[in-house]
Amino acid sequence: MQVTYTGVSNNLPDKVQAKLDAKFAKLSKLLDGRGEHKAHVVVTQQKRNVKAEVTVHFYDHQFVGTGSDGDLFNAMSSALEKLDAQAVKQRERWRATHRRAKKPETVPAAETQRAAAEPKARVFRISASRRKPLTIDEAVLMIGKDSHFVFRDAKSESLSVLVRRKDGHFDLIACD
Repeated sequence: MQVTYTGVSNNLPDKVQAKLDAKFAKLSKLLDGRGEHKAHVVVTQQKRNVKAEVTVHFYDHQFVGTGSDGDLFNAMSSALEKLDAQAVKQRERWRATHRRAKKPETVPAAETQRAAAEPKARVFRISASRRKPLTIDEAVLMIGKDSHFVFRDAKSESLSVLVRRKDGHFDLIACD
């Protein structure tokens, strides 16, 4: 990334310049990885406060990050962090609109028709413990909000299933 400084009267110390170059390299890699972009840094000083404004053009977008602090490096770091956040947000938007959605797996027509005709079976486990036999009225009270209830009938001692219909009434299935 080509960086142009305005407002810095003297050259920055080597260590500070190396850290800033590393941050600009990270930003360049985040933008497109080729490093062909230009950044313009404007530094102004008001009394004891340093204000840094970094501008980067990325295709049809212009990212601007500003930071102010008593130290030049801290002001530049703050501005670069804001640029990083803008670049990440822009890349996420681009990925969301330009990436292809997963292609649905194709299922042969015969399987689709068979699957539509046969509803999937659900298996419900019932504990094997012996429960006391219930009357039909007790079973209606026990069904609650469930769609069905299996119980042992008090009169015949056989298994029975009480099923709630969609209209709110019940069906009783006796297993002899």
